[in-house]
Amino acid sequence: MSTLAGRKCRPLPAGTPALSRARIDALLTEVPGWTYDGKVIAKSWSFKNYYETLAFVNAVAWLVHREDHHPDMSVGYNRCRVEFSTHSIGGISENDFICAAKIEALGSI
Repeated sequence: MSTLAGRKCRPLPAGTPALSRARIDALLTEVPGWTYDGKVIAKSWSFKNYYETLAFVNAVAWLVHREDHHPDMSVGYNRCRVEFSTHSIGGISENDFICAAKIEALGSI
């Protein structure tokens, strides 16, 4: 499990800079399967059915609510895509990676 998963999201003061591309690339190594497209970090999952998809969505919702850092999610019958960016800084922050790592840890529960 990534050390990021053990951290807690924190409020970012005004003027906090977004992460550099080099830092984003380094942190991507800690969250397998997540990608960066220049705007968001994202990952997609596939499931057997709608019930499993919604169970995953609800687990993610509970997790990110506790972190007070919410992704955009696209949900279909047997798939879900999760995208993180930090709107208040106009880019990617470590909070995005903390939440991504916590979502990855759901599979090890």
